[in-house]
Amino acid sequence: MAETETFQSPIKVTVLPDGTMEAFNPSTVKIPYSWNIVRLLLNRVKRNPDATLIERKVGLGYEWQPITAKQFLDEVDSVARGLMALGLRSGDRMAVMAHTSFEWTLLDYACWSVGAVNVPLYETSSLAQIGTVLQEADIKIAFAENARLAEAINTAAQQVKHPCQVLSLDLGAIAALHEAGNMVAQIQVDTARKALTMDSPATIIYTSGTSGKPKGTVLTHGNFTTLVWGNMGWMPEFSRDPRSRLLLFLPLAHVYARLLEVFMISGAGVLGHAPNIKNLLPDIASFKPTYLLVVPRVLEKIYNSADAQASASKVKHLLFKRAVRTAIDYSRALDYPEPVSKRLRARRAFYEQLVYRKIMGLLGGKCGFVISGGGALGDRLGHFYRGIGLQVLEGYGLTETTAPVTVNTMKLNRIGTVGAPVCSATIRVTPEGEIWIKGPTVSPGYLKPEQNDGVFHDDGWFDSGDLGSMNEAGLLTITGRAKEMLVTAGGKNVVPATLEGPLQSHPLISQIMIVGEGKPFVGALVTLDAEMLPGWMKNKGLEPVDVTAASHHPAIEASIARAIDKANQGVSRAESIREFRILPFDFTEANGMLTPSMKIRRSVIAQKCATEIEDIYKDVAQPELDEKPGGMMANGRADLSKITGYLKNLLSFPHGE
Repeated sequence: MAETETFQSPIKVTVLPDGTMEAFNPSTVKIPYSWNIVRLLLNRVKRNPDATLIERKVGLGYEWQPITAKQFLDEVDSVARGLMALGLRSGDRMAVMAHTSFEWTLLDYACWSVGAVNVPLYETSSLAQIGTVLQEADIKIAFAENARLAEAINTAAQQVKHPCQVLSLDLGAIAALHEAGNMVAQIQVDTARKALTMDSPATIIYTSGTSGKPKGTVLTHGNFTTLVWGNMGWMPEFSRDPRSRLLLFLPLAHVYARLLEVFMISGAGVLGHAPNIKNLLPDIASFKPTYLLVVPRVLEKIYNSADAQASASKVKHLLFKRAVRTAIDYSRALDYPEPVSKRLRARRAFYEQLVYRKIMGLLGGKCGFVISGGGALGDRLGHFYRGIGLQVLEGYGLTETTAPVTVNTMKLNRIGTVGAPVCSATIRVTPEGEIWIKGPTVSPGYLKPEQNDGVFHDDGWFDSGDLGSMNEAGLLTITGRAKEMLVTAGGKNVVPATLEGPLQSHPLISQIMIVGEGKPFVGALVTLDAEMLPGWMKNKGLEPVDVTAASHHPAIEASIARAIDKANQGVSRAESIREFRILPFDFTEANGMLTPSMKIRRSVIAQKCATEIEDIYKDVAQPELDEKPGGMMANGRADLSKITGYLKNLLSFPHGE
């Protein structure tokens, strides 16, 4: 069957009578109902069986070994036969609990080849959470990365009395599947694969559950196939170019990375995996990706690390700051119809040699763009990276939408937005700012149908729960979560992301949570980045301290207070942060304060940090709504006079910590 082509059309934007804005991407693509994810792999093998599809590295110091499309398909078939030998059949569900790796991708495609459904398990999940997934999703077989995780799955299965085969990848599970597969005829796999349709379930991914019990989101072969095949022409830079190279390091347990796995397998480029985050920089250097999939925190870390290194010398730091300013100016100039001035081009060329190449070198030297999702990067860093030569394509989506429903592209990239709708997607923004989504990439619903009420609607619309705005070109901007909006005692509606986003880029801040529901004013809980702390203290000429001591160190309080003062300038007085507390610990998955996708669990934090929140408001009886914004704010642990001396030292350094 000949492969269909995508016809690109401009985004259609409509304003409905009630003021709702609606943007639709009418790019048309006809996909046969009988197609599925594995069919896209078969198409690639048919196109060019001997071209490299995956490069695999078994450990630090080893060379990347090429695997052709035909070789990968042969291995998929062999493992699929092995799964059948273990009793896995069409419609059954298996689970994988492992880091991002070649083995995960292999198991994904083998599972789909027999018509089964792959259900990710997060490595940080508790026994209770694992047991819930095993029982609720009726898992037949589970694969664990190592013996420790295998033991956790076995224990959880016993606790919920759910029989489940558990195999450990580091104990030869893949080899065992190859051997077992010798007893099964290939025709059985082929028959199961041909029975798949666009409506067949491919995976069940449990949502983060920031405010309640996680829900199992069912995603079909059609959800993935439509998004991947339909957008080949929309974003050809990484789908149709054989020079395209992606090194995956984000968890394949998340739909974000899973989609790009399918995108690369279905396209023309080369996919690699970086299972050990400790080896990420060496892996990037040797793999030389042309693009990466990241979350904003990765880009913030790169920038903050470069800033910290430059801070070791006043001259170098001044040079770095000027290079940053030049990059931002250059990027902003690109948004105007007039050509960039010769003077600005010359400044950029100067810093290209001294600064920009070193930063780009951290990404392998050939990385031209990154796809960023899972949170807002911020205009400043977006312009900085574009100015040094790295396009940051921010997108927006959820597990329920198979990841992106909007994304910036190389041809249509507006910093500060999350782009326009992808192929066949429709986005609505109501007058209240609520974002609704419709299209073939929206999940058919949760595993438990009763959980669909109020979220998945009969007319095909999905209520995202997010808030945003849309411009006349159909470009979307995310402002926050509807459920996260808080109302102060003074009646002011506050969207936490408005302040949390800008402050997240501060080098000392790991996490921040805005508080103030029913309170006189807005406060904040702040956690420190333990990795950045030692270098920051050294650069300021201060004695090293641990996180506990740092949480009440006047110099650190002063630095964060200055950052909050700056962030407050972008909001009204009633929305501004009036008090904050630095916590002596971080929000993590282990302590239950972060979800597996690194989102803060507000209800959990509010409960566990009730004392700290109460302390913010202990000396205040009522809101102060009419005061004009002041200067340096107090933390509550140390008053203004206590940190004045440290301010003099801090202000002697270039602005922009």
